[in-house]
Parts: sequence; structure tokens; C-alpha cells
Amino acid sequence: MNTINKMVICALLVMSSAAFAQKESVSAFYRYNMNIVNPAYAGVDNETIVSGTLRSQWSGIEDAPETQTVFFSTPLGHNLGIGLDVLNDKTFIEKQTYLALDLSYKLDLGTNQSIYLGIKAGGNFYNVNTAGLQNYGVESDQALASISNFNPNIGVGAVYKNESMYVSLSVPMFLKTNRAANKSDYAMVVSQSPQFYLSGGYDIKLNSYSTELILKPSVMMRYSKDSSVIADFTTMLEIENNFNIGVMYRTSNSYGSLASILLGKHFLLGYSFEISTMPQLASVKNTNEILLQYKF
Repeated sequence: MNTINKMVICALLVMSSAAFAQKESVSAFYRYNMNIVNPAYAGVDNETIVSGTLRSQWSGIEDAPETQTVFFSTPLGHNLGIGLDVLNDKTFIEKQTYLALDLSYKLDLGTNQSIYLGIKAGGNFYNVNTAGLQNYGVESDQALASISNFNPNIGVGAVYKNESMYVSLSVPMFLKTNRAANKSDYAMVVSQSPQFYLSGGYDIKLNSYSTELILKPSVMMRYSKDSSVIADFTTMLEIENNFNIGVMYRTSNSYGSLASILLGKHFLLGYSFEISTMPQLASVKNTNEILLQYKF
């Protein structure tokens, strides 16, 4: 491995340590996958949904972050909903699998307005091979061995919805958990603080004599005391209820484009392409994400 590649990988390792606490929510298709961060979306709008994403970050770097998410959500009747979430993530030497069960309750406000309240219960299987840090020029603390543990957790969330807008607030993992991090070129165990998510979107119907068009601006913001506020700004244009195309900008380090198409009445296919805004990371190339969703 040449010197330039080593420098790039060391920089990415530092970045991945900072970004790991946010990993459960980093998705260009966050509006289609709100169940992952907000349990109140379980059974929302009385829809039964199976959805998944495949995300491959920094395609120019070996062992760069990869994330797969799957969720199932369905109404139970009497304003109740239930869901199951699975997130599998690999970030260089770190691996985790998060499993959670979601329960939601709908409060009907009338005139097509509702508030959903939800609770999430689950846990995270976490593994990190600290010996692998030596490959990237980072030494591990003598007292730090490889980590393999299970961290139980709980979360809560709420969402307000009407025909044209939504506002979502949630904390999917309330309890602090331990993880490995790079501190001054040493691998150490640190405590991960809870992360707060605030999201909202509005659908704007555009006048057209021949084509039905809906403009869909939205934002996803996340915050924890371990990091600054990071926001994803996205605008999609829906054409004839079948095709969506749009752009996104993430305040931390990237911008990109995304599109989705409805195949038949039930199956949705989406793809996003992201590019880093940091010049020193030009060699990491792009990030790709695929969305697969089926509504019963």
C-alpha cells in the first residue's frame, strides 16, 4: 500500500469514528425508511410495508463502510401498529447488527390529521477487531482488546401527519453504549450518547394540464452531544405518482442525486449517487445506495 493510500485511509478511519454514532440513519432515502429511526412509523397510514436499502460508501477505498437495512411494518387494528427493524453495518474494523421491535399508537385529530406515538425496543450486536488498526497506522491502547458484545436499548418517537406534510421527532437509541474510537491515534473505548432526529417534509402540488406533478422538499437533522448538527436537505419531483427524481445535500460532506420508480402498484425501486464535498477525499470516489420497497 503506497503512502498516499495510507494517509487517505487514516483520515477515513478518523471520520468513520465520528460518523459511526450516526450510522443508523445515514441514508439518501430517509423519507422512505423513517421506521429505522422513528418507531411511530410502524403501521403508519394503515400500510403494510417491507423495505430495504443497500448502501456502499466510498467505493474507491477497500473495506469502506457498507450498510444494509430491512424493516417490516403493518397495522394491527384499533390504531395500533407493529414493526421489525434490522440494520447491518460494517465500517472498516467495526461490525454491528441492530435488531428492534417497534410499537405505535395513532391519535386521530380529525380532518385527515394524525399524531403517531411509538416505542422501540431492541439491541445491538457490536464487534471491533482492534488489531486491525495496526494496518492503518493507528495503535491500540494496551488495555483495549477486541470487543464483542450485545448492547440492549430502547427508543421513542412521535410524528404528526396530514395530507401534505409530516413532522417527525425521535430518539431511536436512548441508552448510552460503548464503542471503539480513534483518539489521538489511539484506539479507545468511548461512550456513545443518544442521538436526536428531527425531520419534516411538505408536498406541493404543481399545476399542469397534462401531467400530475408534486414537489417534495424535506429535511432530516440529527444531533448528539458528541457531534454537531448534521442535516440532509432533499427535494424530489414526483411525476404521475410513478416516478421521482431529485437532489440532496448533506451538510457534513456530500451532495448527490436520487430517483425512484414505482413498478406496478406495489414495488418501488430507487437509486442514489453521492459525491464527497471534501477535496482531500477525492480518491474515495462515490457512494451508491439502492432502495427496494414493497407495499401490500
